[in-house]
Amino acid sequence: MTAPPLHYHPITHLIFDMDGLLLDTEWLYSVAFQEIRDCYEKKYSWDVKSLVMEAAQIIIDILQLLMSKEELVEESQTKLKEVFPIAVLMSGAEKFIIHLQKHSIPFAMATSSGSASLEMKASQHKEFFSLFSHIMLGDDPKVQHSKPDPNILLAYAKRFSPCPPMEKCLVFEDALNELEVTLATGMQVVMVPDRNLS
Repeated sequence: MTAPPLHYHPITHLIFDMDGLLLDTEWLYSVAFQEIRDCYEKKYSWDVKSLVMEAAQIIIDILQLLMSKEELVEESQTKLKEVFPIAVLMSGAEKFIIHLQKHSIPFAMATSSGSASLEMKASQHKEFFSLFSHIMLGDDPKVQHSKPDPNILLAYAKRFSPCPPMEKCLVFEDALNELEVTLATGMQVVMVPDRNLS
């Protein structure tokens, strides 16, 4: 049985995820969580990370940590504050964004990160992030539910003026669950997976 033919639409607007796509931050989560795990002599492997990413209760259950979900979140946030400012741009990200700007292609960023998190992650890249026409954050009042819920993408598309048809938006993502949600919005999507994923 062959796959159904793909139907692409002309693209007029681009939306980017941030972590693991524009900023190389995924490994920083691993560093922070591994420091916590080291106290318990546990390894925070890619297999564990790919299953749970940032779900604190699942991490505690799988690794059998003797701490509450709140303690894990608090401790990981402390460690992430230390490492986020060293985040670097992903290879090719700056060149691509400058190319889009040069050719007047509307683009923006939609991330589940909140304002404080973005401030830390982008502290060394303020000029780069100033190129985006809009940045929608997970703590934006118009976002009722964070990614992978499609609300953030739909709310974001409405910030373009005028609002484009959803099928003319192209979203760049790095997570499979977010890819599926994006397709459900009617937007087109390009997945740029982490090299550790199969």
